[in-house]
Amino acid sequence: MNIYVGNLSWGLKDQDLANMFASFGEVASAKIVTDKFTQRSKGFGFVEMPNDAEAQAAIAQLNGSEVEGRNLVVNESRPKQEGGGGGGFKKKSFGGGGGGFKKGGGGGYNKGGGGGYNRDRGGYRDDY
Repeated sequence: MNIYVGNLSWGLKDQDLANMFASFGEVASAKIVTDKFTQRSKGFGFVEMPNDAEAQAAIAQLNGSEVEGRNLVVNESRPKQEGGGGGGFKKKSFGGGGGGFKKGGGGGYNKGGGGGYNRDRGGYRDDY
């Protein structure tokens, strides 16, 4: 069974999460989700336990329990929803542009690049 664990303290590591559940039975894996750029914990994770009865016991005991000053949210993880909302523009499509002299600067519409001196990166494309 795959178990969602939320409201985790920022300082917890994967091994700490595994240790929390190990007293209830075998833990196949334990992973705290981290930001891909900063590597900082996002405050939630997933634990996989092969035995459903042990997993249910862990959920019952740990949900709402306090760990490092935070009340855990523990439940059976649901599969990620397929599809979902669609259409519209990308959130960060219209970035502001920074200038720059030689290699151009960021920004522009949808990775279009912003200002700059050389033609290799600026505003509109020159290859019509």
